[in-house]
Amino acid sequence: MKPTGNHAIIIGGSLGGLFTGIMLRSIGWDVDIYERSTDTLDSRGGGIVLQSDVIEAFQQAGLTYQAPLGVVAHERYYLNPDGSIAQGMPMRQTLTSWNLLYSSMRRHFPSEHYHQGKLLTNIQQNGEQVMAIFADGTRKIGNLLIGADGPNSTVRQLFLPDADYHYAGYVAYRGLVNEAKLEQDAAALFTERFVFYQFPNSHILQYVIPGENESLVPGERRFNWVWYVNYNELTELPRILTDKEGRRRDYSIPPRMLASSVEEEMRVYADTVLAPPFRKLVAATQEPFVQAILDLAIPQMSFERVALVGDAAFIPRPHTAASTSKAAANAIALADALIEHHHDVPKALKAWEPAQLAYGLHLLKHGQMLGDRSQFSYGVGRFGENTTSVQQV
Repeated sequence: MKPTGNHAIIIGGSLGGLFTGIMLRSIGWDVDIYERSTDTLDSRGGGIVLQSDVIEAFQQAGLTYQAPLGVVAHERYYLNPDGSIAQGMPMRQTLTSWNLLYSSMRRHFPSEHYHQGKLLTNIQQNGEQVMAIFADGTRKIGNLLIGADGPNSTVRQLFLPDADYHYAGYVAYRGLVNEAKLEQDAAALFTERFVFYQFPNSHILQYVIPGENESLVPGERRFNWVWYVNYNELTELPRILTDKEGRRRDYSIPPRMLASSVEEEMRVYADTVLAPPFRKLVAATQEPFVQAILDLAIPQMSFERVALVGDAAFIPRPHTAASTSKAAANAIALADALIEHHHDVPKALKAWEPAQLAYGLHLLKHGQMLGDRSQFSYGVGRFGENTTSVQQV
């Protein structure tokens, strides 16, 4: 694509920022990404259900990759309490990892235009340009600024100070287990399948994702699991989100930082309520982590020459398997709108915004319906514990 002479400033260097960055570069824009963290982000674990928008973004951006972009699961199983198969159905899905997508895009995006340790403090616009002001005193000027800085978005706080995420009433415990580290009978059940165990006010799921160094070789991959557990926001959540060093986190505790008392409590509860194959999976997990499930919706995504994308704008619950694909869809639509409106940023953002708002709200409501049905059909407590109004069924 012929260079346009336009420059985009992207705040946030995770998946949403990278999707936007590679798409804008593909249509001839100069792009610089500014990430607040000084640490490398490629240590973040976890699985992602690969959706078509991600593949489309890779293809349109000219990002070369080796298909498939993950592990292919051929069927879906639902388990009985004793671990036997209650229901099975053919369902082909590709399961990938945060690390694989992030690393693929980072390799494609020029390192000299990816800046870490850059904390945004303010934004100024003058009609023709937008300026990002950082805590270290530097100022960067561009034609477009993208807020892709996640749930705690500084860009969103500057333009929509009253818009913030809300706790949904439950958390997701997560873990990764190397294929070789799981007992053979459980591994045979889980390998290349999407497996669920559902019980009152909870469910756990697993699928296989690429392993270390993005390996797709059988035996070198990882079992990825997610378990949704209810916790009261006032009386329980603060303890769950206090890490092993005593620091209260906003909404997640990364691997190696879960408090030992919380980890032990989770493992005891797993032994009490999970089906045997999932008990073995949790027991084999060395570094579980946890994230609070959040809801976020905003009434506006564009502000003259500034736009919000990804989890800075809408946070759909994980049951939709759409958070990553939504970020890709935002980026694809933005690139299309800029081309259609001859890179006139205000006109392009005005055209881009309505469909993105509608899409974000649809995913939000769909995720709430799925999550509330799973977690609150029998009150708000946890199955098997003396908490609020959980019926034993």
